[in-house]
Amino acid sequence: MVLVAVTFHYVDMRVAYAVKGILGSSRGVAKGFTSAVLLSAEAAVALVLIVIRITRGRLSPLGEAAALACLTSICAYAIDDSVLKIFFGVPSPGPVLDGAWHRIHLMEGTPNSGFPSGHMVLSGSFGGVFMRLYRKSVRPLSILLFIGAVLLVLGDWHFVSDVISGAFVGLSAGFLAGEVWSAHSK
Repeated sequence: MVLVAVTFHYVDMRVAYAVKGILGSSRGVAKGFTSAVLLSAEAAVALVLIVIRITRGRLSPLGEAAALACLTSICAYAIDDSVLKIFFGVPSPGPVLDGAWHRIHLMEGTPNSGFPSGHMVLSGSFGGVFMRLYRKSVRPLSILLFIGAVLLVLGDWHFVSDVISGAFVGLSAGFLAGEVWSAHSK
């Protein structure tokens, strides 16, 4: 939380101005990776795995982990989108660079607010499940999460504090789900 507060106050605006427009026109990429697209993909994977579980009577441990990761990610995103973003009300870089205040607007946010990053919550919670259940996945998934965080900042979609807080929320949800699953599946 201290890192998020320090980053919010001292780093976000400097980085936002420094990286503004670096990725140029990234509208096509943004449309392909919207939260709705990612949530739909996760829901489809979870549904297929559930149908396999019902018809075959079991899933492989990897299939169970994938289903858990998808469902955890969907739930964590719902909390972020419906509660956290509305509570904090921090605008994304676009509106801030156009003149909006980069500050917390308690209870004035929308699902389109930037803090915490929904994409980082989605990916962090998904990855967190695998990191907890498969220790060898920690390094490669950490690298992928870091690359995703950097791209979210470079694409002018989020501030640094947005991605740090989103990663924290997501990874916490993923680790918790993985821990509960591990404790109750023995």
